[in-house]
Amino acid sequence: QVQLVESGGGLVQAGGSLRLSCAASGPPFSRYTMGWFRQAPGKEREFVSTVRGTGGHTYYADSVKGRFTLSRDNSKNTIYLQMSSLEPDDTAVYYCAAGMGIILSNLRNEAAYANWGQGTQVTVSS
Repeated sequence: QVQLVESGGGLVQAGGSLRLSCAASGPPFSRYTMGWFRQAPGKEREFVSTVRGTGGHTYYADSVKGRFTLSRDNSKNTIYLQMSSLEPDDTAVYYCAAGMGIILSNLRNEAAYANWGQGTQVTVSS
């Protein structure tokens, strides 16, 4: 089991930037696929981005591609989501998630991630 703690959320104007962090504690961090999901008011939780433990390959939802960048620092057991050109539609609670042994076709499926953080609020004003 791994514990996840998110930070970095807040209020920002449209066009601005934020960086979210997710610190993990527990078994070897480098073995986990680490992802971000978000849930806007009245909507279901949706995939944002994920990064493999080995190789560091990243994947993005079409809605954030080119604006968000996900990275990981295995020496610090932390992943970072750099969000730029933020839009009001990016307003949501952002959740960090971790999972092991996730096959490619399941990377965007929240059910594939066994560990979740408490979430951090991101609000983008127009």
